[in-house]
Amino acid sequence: MRSLRPALWLAGVVVFTGAAGASAAPFAYITNEGDPYVSNDVSVLDTATNTVVATVPAVGRYPEGVAVTPNGAYVYVGTENDDSVTVIATATNTVVTKVPVGHSPVGVAVTPDGTRVYVANFGEGTVSVIATATNTVVARVPVGAGPVGVAVTPDGTRVYVTNIYSFNLSVIATATNTVVANVMVGNDPAGVAVTPDGTRVYVTNYGDFTASVIDTASNMVVALVPVGFAPEGLVVTPDGTRVYVANKWDNTVSVIDTATNTVVATLPVGISPDGVAVTRDGTHVYVANNGSNSLSVIATATNTVVATLPVGNHPVAFGNFIGP
Repeated sequence: MRSLRPALWLAGVVVFTGAAGASAAPFAYITNEGDPYVSNDVSVLDTATNTVVATVPAVGRYPEGVAVTPNGAYVYVGTENDDSVTVIATATNTVVTKVPVGHSPVGVAVTPDGTRVYVANFGEGTVSVIATATNTVVARVPVGAGPVGVAVTPDGTRVYVTNIYSFNLSVIATATNTVVANVMVGNDPAGVAVTPDGTRVYVTNYGDFTASVIDTASNMVVALVPVGFAPEGLVVTPDGTRVYVANKWDNTVSVIDTATNTVVATLPVGISPDGVAVTRDGTHVYVANNGSNSLSVIATATNTVVATLPVGNHPVAFGNFIGP
């Protein structure tokens, strides 16, 4: 499956949330996809010390997208080759349940109120909706072909889903769990992120080496930004002024100025960068380097890589940060 599409990294939903189990220090959860035929793990990173403090084993085969509930209590991981979503309790960093969803779940996003999880089922062109109170699927929404990326608007009213084979973006109304619009973007759309004010959506076009900018009021593309080769994950800074895009084929991160929608910096990172995350205060961006089993840490004030950290086997996606 990996040869047919880029891996997917729901960096668009990566934010800091309330404190979780162990302490008030900030934590991040990183999926390590490893071998697609065996169960793999999730690394838990303490960003105060930039060290891996725990590893959650046996989350499922080919863990991909990951997201954390706003209260920081649970992590949801799409395990592509198990057709399920694994739920991790952050207080103990243990697997508490697995929720059957559609075929080949990849992208995962949680609504701001924490009541629903939206999961892109790449293999069947649907999005599963999980009720977090019961960890059961309460809806399955048909979207385009090959859905991968998922992002929720800050007000929780809309979910945006990239469909890599349809070259479009599906817009789901959460009140009815129906698709209310489809927006044509570039070739092979992969990552998706919403700005903090909810006015813009950024989509990486893996096959075009561009990022599309969509106006949420009209659901129209208002800009197309050239970035690096094979862009995948992306994230918007908390102040909404910058977008960081991981370019898989040239081992770089492009930095987009949202005021002008131009690239203002290009930063070398590790091999085959996938997922991207930003800290709650916006001071650092973390990049999962799938090909070098590492994370690059970027200081946003200077746009320089200030650390490289070892993690698990083929890291892909970041979940929400936990802590201040």
